[in-house]
Amino acid sequence: MTVLAPATTVPAPPVPDTGVGPAGVPPRSVPPTSVQGTLALDLGPRLEPPQPPPAAERPGADVVPIDRQRRRELESWSWRYAQSVVEVVAGDRPVSQLLRWTSPSVYADLARRAHLVGRAGGHVPGQGRARRPAVRAQVLGVRTSFVARDAAEASIHVRHGRRSRAIAARFEVTGDRWQCVALEFA
Repeated sequence: MTVLAPATTVPAPPVPDTGVGPAGVPPRSVPPTSVQGTLALDLGPRLEPPQPPPAAERPGADVVPIDRQRRRELESWSWRYAQSVVEVVAGDRPVSQLLRWTSPSVYADLARRAHLVGRAGGHVPGQGRARRPAVRAQVLGVRTSFVARDAAEASIHVRHGRRSRAIAARFEVTGDRWQCVALEFA
């Protein structure tokens, strides 16, 4: 027969006083010594307006000013390019049509995406086109920003039925034309 020792109780650690009372009771003030070594938060309302960040930290501070005509040309071109990319990925356009305006790494990624989407939709290369989708993707908006005289970045809003996607692109001047050097689907 085994004899068990009497159970001993270990006292619970003390609960720290947070300074917050039950509902309806105003909180007590907490002496500064009780927050020493911890993160003290001032949760009171701010009454003064926020200070603007320094110019170097403001969004768009690194954007290069470009004349209006050149900006419009890039925006128009990037819209057409984005719509072409969406059509390539959907299988409605051959990727070879973007060869001139796409870097080799972006071209390879687009070809891979078009192939994967085509296989997922039942299209087997060499056996004709798969059934066309009832809804096609449409570019709804393109926002461009020049980061240098010969480089720009764009954010692209794409709608496919009731779903939206974003595409980020970087364009650089290569020779006499714009070329997409980076493309990221989100």
